[in-house]
Amino acid sequence: MNDEFKGKSGKVKVMYVRDEDGGQKPNPRTGKGGRPAARQEDNRRSGPRTARNNEEGSGRSGAPRGARSEAGGRSSAPRGASNTERGRSFGRRDDRADDNRSFGDSPWRTVSRPPVTDESQLDDAASNKPVIDPEQIRRQRQEETRVYGENACKALFLSRPESIVRAWFIQSVTPRFRETLRWLAANRKAYHVVDDAELTKASGTEHHGGVCFIIKKRMGMPVTEWLSKAPTKDCVLALEDVSNPHNLGGIMRSCAHFGVKGLLVNDASLLESGAAVRTAEGGAEHVQAISGENFADGLEAFRKAGYTIVTTSSHEGTPLAKAELPAKMVLVLGQESEGLSDSAFQQGDISLSIGGTGNVESLNVSVATGILLAEWWRQNA
Repeated sequence: MNDEFKGKSGKVKVMYVRDEDGGQKPNPRTGKGGRPAARQEDNRRSGPRTARNNEEGSGRSGAPRGARSEAGGRSSAPRGASNTERGRSFGRRDDRADDNRSFGDSPWRTVSRPPVTDESQLDDAASNKPVIDPEQIRRQRQEETRVYGENACKALFLSRPESIVRAWFIQSVTPRFRETLRWLAANRKAYHVVDDAELTKASGTEHHGGVCFIIKKRMGMPVTEWLSKAPTKDCVLALEDVSNPHNLGGIMRSCAHFGVKGLLVNDASLLESGAAVRTAEGGAEHVQAISGENFADGLEAFRKAGYTIVTTSSHEGTPLAKAELPAKMVLVLGQESEGLSDSAFQQGDISLSIGGTGNVESLNVSVATGILLAEWWRQNA
């Protein structure tokens, strides 16, 4: 069948010839035009080009040019996004990347799913709720810890930024952590700008101060290593069974203020707990944990190296106001309820007491530490 129409001149013009099967033959006069029926049918089936590309899995989408596919692991923020938005995007991108790269072995990835032994169980396993892997929890406690609080995190970044594994911030503190954010981005460390509720989950406390880091723990320094580089004037604090994180934080803050850098402890990781570091308000970065084979052996090693062992008691001993404190000494303090053990107390060369009204049994261990260190500083600074 021919499709015709009349031009301005009134002559009949033949545009093309349609086949019985719907195809188009070329114009018999010009030889132009025409299209096979099969191709025409394909076009009708395929629909618009964008839809065809999506159906055939071409990887394109109808999203604006500035947006990228989440499956591709790229930022979803527009090209002109603010630094805050870019920060969020960077954190999300590294969340996906760290499963396969530098953070893939982090023990903080403690959530796992039950093992699948049969392919028929894949669908069931995908719907199972996450479970806690005890082995990952054990590694987490051994290798990494959470630190939070604005002053604590600022001091940690200035002292040992390489120990940071991951970070969280709320929006309001980001202006005060500009350098930290730049460093994290430049060194491909994952960070997240989150709301208060999410930061509470990440830090494990409501007293996070707007920022939380996951860090690699510092290990305790052996006594022999400390003694090999000890200065002429050196006061070392020895803590027997003092484990309350708030007391430890207060003690570290006093040590930083009075220039005491070494703390002999049974467990060096106690000084790295989030509550202790936050309470220290940056003081934790100015002290070093010292570890011996055991507490008594550590004290004996210091005595052999020329240090005077000074113990404390609330009931007996030389009043602090009348005591002469040596330039090199180890000040030994015990837990509040029981005080020093008999074995530790007997190792003392000097015993001190802090005078008072007697209205209370004793001072808080962190308060007593501050008073004793202030006197050592006065006499030896």
